[in-house]
Order: sequence, then C-alpha cells, then structure tokens
Amino acid sequence: MDHTNPLEVGWLDPELAPILLAVIVLAVLGTTILFLCGVVAYSRRRSTRYLLITIVLGLLVARSFVGLGTAFGLVPMTVHHLVEHGVDFTIAVLILYAVYRSGSGTDEPASESMVGSDD
Repeated sequence: MDHTNPLEVGWLDPELAPILLAVIVLAVLGTTILFLCGVVAYSRRRSTRYLLITIVLGLLVARSFVGLGTAFGLVPMTVHHLVEHGVDFTIAVLILYAVYRSGSGTDEPASESMVGSDD
C-alpha cells in the first residue's frame, strides 16, 4: 500500500475522513495518557493486578496506532482486523485474569484484610 493521505484511501469516505482522524488522534492521546498513568501506578504498587492493567492500557495504545496506520493506508485492512480483534481478545483475557486474581488475595500479605486495602 502506498497511500499516505486518508482522503485517498478507497474504503474511507472523504467527507468522514476528518472526523475519523480526529477520533483516532484523540484515542491515541487518551490511551497514551492512561497508559502513562498506569505505568506510574504500577511503579508505585508493583502488584500483578496493576501490571495486568498497565499491559491492557498499552494494548489499547497499540490498537489506536494500528487504527491510525490503517486510516493512512499504511496498515492493510486485513492486518488491521487481525491485530485489533486479537488485541480485543487479549484485553478481555487479561481483565478476566486480573479479576480472577483479585479474589484470591495473592497480591496481599497474609496479615492484611480486604477492608481498607487500596489494591
């Protein structure tokens, strides 16, 4: 693919291209900020749950960049769908695993109770 202008990509309506690009750019900025917040939170907590959530936020950043690359014609639509649906599945698995682990109390020392715990 040699497209670099979203207005020339065949699958994208030129009238909607500015709106789509604005949404994708906001998604990239928003998910990047959330990911950085996740990195800070993980660096303070150092727990498995915070690591899993940070990984999920990183996957959302990657997913947004894939969308941006697709809009500019740099990522073929087939690759776009494979990556994005694969990332969606991975995010779902990681979130379910984090929820599963939160019930086990494996991140807390044995002396702490669930009441008043920030984790």
